[in-house]
Amino acid sequence: MKTPSEVLREGELEKRSDSLFQIWKKKRGVLTPDRLRLFPAGPGARPKELRFHSILKVDCVERTGKYIYFTIVTTDRKEIDFRCAGESCWNAAITLALIDFQNRRALEDFRSRQERAAPAAQPESRAARAP
Repeated sequence: MKTPSEVLREGELEKRSDSLFQIWKKKRGVLTPDRLRLFPAGPGARPKELRFHSILKVDCVERTGKYIYFTIVTTDRKEIDFRCAGESCWNAAITLALIDFQNRRALEDFRSRQERAAPAAQPESRAARAP
């Protein structure tokens, strides 16, 4: 089983800013089994975290000659645009990690529902009948 601190992938990707000019900013990405951390290029700045429980999907994948463009859609329908070098395939790594996270969460939910239902499903002990 993967630990939350295990690094699945690390490297450079770019995030489009939310500002008026929508500039592409380089980030160092660190992908773990439960989140994507984005470290700014400058020293001392705090990383931003995209936890998988708040990510709905990876969408809008487009490949150009040099870059792969993709969008992460959050559960509150916010869209965050990224691009990465064509050979780095960050979009695929994030998608696979997200699917793995969602599968693990679905299994945990299923098991907890079964455990809650198990006591109700056990047969009652029958009282011995007197002759």
